[in-house]
Amino acid sequence: MSITFTAPSSLTHEVLEEGGLFAPGFDDNGLVTAVTVEASSGTVLMLAHMNAEALSLTIESGEVHYYSRSRGRIWKKGETSGEIQKLVEIRTDCDQDALLVMVEQTRRGAACHTGRKTCFYRRVELADGTAALAHIGEPRLFDPEEVYGA
Repeated sequence: MSITFTAPSSLTHEVLEEGGLFAPGFDDNGLVTAVTVEASSGTVLMLAHMNAEALSLTIESGEVHYYSRSRGRIWKKGETSGEIQKLVEIRTDCDQDALLVMVEQTRRGAACHTGRKTCFYRRVELADGTAALAHIGEPRLFDPEEVYGA
């Protein structure tokens, strides 16, 4: 079964922003941005995209699915690594063109393919007039080469 979503263009501005109809604002590529956070801590884990099928699968199964732009296909988070994201709640922003996906991260707790809890493990710093990246000390929870291969 696939969920049918309301088209945002079919709604008035007031209904879109204040009403009870879920009308995700998929872009011209059929994608909506999904910011994924750990429900228990509020830690931002990753940013990804969902198409209607991935969003429907997520809602129906309770396990988070995304659309991989680089692979050109649906991807169930953790299908290779075992780091499944259990859906706790989905929220949408005011105009419904971005999603906040609240999850319980399973297994070792790594959401990032680098083996870390979060994909946001570096900060931007200014060094001698140049923007550079510095690690924030987020440890690897698994070795990506062991999990994904070379």
